Amino acid sequence: MSRVSGVVPDGLDASLLLLRHGETEFLVERRFQGRSETPLSPLGRRQAELAGDRIAHPGRPPALPVPEGPPRFVAHSPLLRTTEMATAVSTALDAAGATGVPLIAEPGLVEIHQGAWEGLYQEEVARRYGPELAAWRRRPREAHAPGGEPLDAVDARVRAGVAPLLDTLAFGREPGTLDRPHVIGYGSAARGTAHGTPWGVLVGHDGCFKVLLLALLELPLDAFWRLPFALAGISVVEIRGGRASLRLHNAVDHLSDLAETPVAPDRVAGAL
Repeated sequence: MSRVSGVVPDGLDASLLLLRHGETEFLVERRFQGRSETPLSPLGRRQAELAGDRIAHPGRPPALPVPEGPPRFVAHSPLLRTTEMATAVSTALDAAGATGVPLIAEPGLVEIHQGAWEGLYQEEVARRYGPELAAWRRRPREAHAPGGEPLDAVDARVRAGVAPLLDTLAFGREPGTLDRPHVIGYGSAARGTAHGTPWGVLVGHDGCFKVLLLALLELPLDAFWRLPFALAGISVVEIRGGRASLRLHNAVDHLSDLAETPVAPDRVAGAL
């Protein structure tokens, strides 16, 4: 199967809903996470419940721009925090009557390995690795944590992990075409692509989602820091005729019941 820029199957009509995990204990403690195993905090577990309910009822106003019907799969990073998040989504889908949606642990969606920084407090990383941290924040494709994962390696394994999931969405369907309206409102369904178009849910991390979205949109890795993902935020990528576009980014209306719970801005983005 040929692919656009090595990731999207040619002619694919589908949608991907991206859900970042909720708050974790390491974020509360201001530690670098990376691939460290840290559970969701009590607030994070509540965020997971609310996000799961939102995804299980996508037509609830304001409607999510996804096709009608249940997702084909819920794929997630195998780390604990994303597994907890994905399980909450699966439980909500079952409760809403969308039973039998496969829950898939996909290693390609694991967070960026932060090497020597993992588990350390932000202040300690800044003190011990100041120049390396500054380089990572300015030139992410050239610099990374000591013993950590280069961004080009992240890109390669994210693409490899997502490719079979996109193939699942493409299986048995005729290729779509670019010769149709692409401006929302010209005959486009309000909730996504044409009726019956498949979609899937990906549950992951800020870093890996940055890389994935750049790959889907055919943008350079140097733009890594320009695409933040909110804790428990929902983003939707619509693919028409093999070309991806960002339909929704960082929706958090489902967390409105938590508005009175103070969350520091740096805990929303995480510690990268």
